[in-house]
Amino acid sequence: MTVLPISPRILVLGSGAWGTALALSLARNGRSVTLWAHSPEAAREIIDAGENKQFLPGFKLPPEITVTGDNAAVAHADILLSVVPSEFLRATLGRLRPHMHAAQILVSATKGVEDNTFLRMTQVIASSIAETNLTLPIGALSGPSFAQEVAEGQPTAITVAFDDHAVAALVQREFSSESLRLYTSSDVIGVELGGALKNVIAIAAGIAAGVGLGYNSSAALITRGIAEITRLAVACGGRRETLAGLSGVGDLVLTCTGTLSRNRTVGYELGKGRKLAEILASLGGKVAEGVHTTRAALGLARQRRIEMPIAEQMQLILEQGKDPREAIKDLMLRPGKHEH
Repeated sequence: MTVLPISPRILVLGSGAWGTALALSLARNGRSVTLWAHSPEAAREIIDAGENKQFLPGFKLPPEITVTGDNAAVAHADILLSVVPSEFLRATLGRLRPHMHAAQILVSATKGVEDNTFLRMTQVIASSIAETNLTLPIGALSGPSFAQEVAEGQPTAITVAFDDHAVAALVQREFSSESLRLYTSSDVIGVELGGALKNVIAIAAGIAAGVGLGYNSSAALITRGIAEITRLAVACGGRRETLAGLSGVGDLVLTCTGTLSRNRTVGYELGKGRKLAEILASLGGKVAEGVHTTRAALGLARQRRIEMPIAEQMQLILEQGKDPREAIKDLMLRPGKHEH
């Protein structure tokens, strides 16, 4: 069993909005936190400004948060909280794994599926560190949680999943506070896929809003979206009830309806007629994971022989420039089905 010190040292890998917000939440709870940036230069910018002006402006970092760009800082942590965007995760781990050791716990808070391999983020991490013959507990953190609101200290509930319940309970104890409530799960697959696939559906919901469709359309997309996500997650070994919880329906509703959602914003602008490259450039370096996840999700679905009609139309829009109105029309004109 993994045993942590009385006051475990937590290192957040990734200084984007979500990583910074989690660091702020942990620091408010009296935890010793280090925020790792991908380069010394990026770390210096945050240190000099006293805040993360690029990704989460307006939130001063307290003294409890140490900011670093030194890879060797990984060795001094008891808990590693990975918030590295999915497309950069494997390369980042290649730099950091020489400093990792078996006494650590690793929590993945990245919501995505790796392109080409179709691996979940915990699988990417496990396969990467295995190259140095290292094994350690790896779990997933996911749920309805905008970085801005977590940074503000607004009440938020999320899920942490590990195969070993005792490890999940340790992370729950260390991360929970009066503003961040963690529920434990042993369904790592369901929690991860719920968090990753909802971003694809959020793009669709944004498109529907962008072309001027109403609440009926939004409700239909969200409901049929969770059906798609659940089919694939269950086929991969996840549990249906997980997708009915915080990391499934909860996260999907938030991301499909909240204006703070980058994935919904990308869809909204596509629905308005803007080009994808222009939209992504306007995000200022922030990542809309659903853009990268759509192709990988469909690759995983083909492996499992699962139908995902909404995701298929999103891929046609994102990669082939299909007209969003035509995509919605094609979804509506599909042959009739039994609901369940």
